[in-house]
Amino acid sequence: MNRIATTLSLVAAFAAGCGVTHLLRPALAADAITAQVIHTGEIEGDQLGAANAGGLRSRTFVSADGATVSIQDGNVPKHMHPNTNEMQFILEGTGTVWLGDKEIAVKPGDLIVIPKGTPHGGTKPNGRPLKAIAIKTPPQAPDDTKLLD
Repeated sequence: MNRIATTLSLVAAFAAGCGVTHLLRPALAADAITAQVIHTGEIEGDQLGAANAGGLRSRTFVSADGATVSIQDGNVPKHMHPNTNEMQFILEGTGTVWLGDKEIAVKPGDLIVIPKGTPHGGTKPNGRPLKAIAIKTPPQAPDDTKLLD
């Protein structure tokens, strides 16, 4: 009896899933982005904007409904974004960063995946400050950075 009930439940769940699949909205690409090639190795200093109090420079190259893409150069204190996921692709520099409760060594070519609410930053470079491509989704609100100790 249990096998029959389990089988019928699975068949019903599968049929229900097939029945509502057409109701799901497909992912749509943003309309407002511009075709471009960004030569990341040639962009530095004032081309990335004025440095903040901690020395970080950042310039956004793509801003769309679902995400932003920017280049960041410099060190950041330990912080978190309660509502924004972030991915950083290290372009230049080596050192360590905090990710969650661990200090992790990073180098060019590394991809750091930072879920919203995860403490990160607190960079300690070995020489040159870290330069990274930062992708944030959804786009980060101005008040979505909480500094940590």
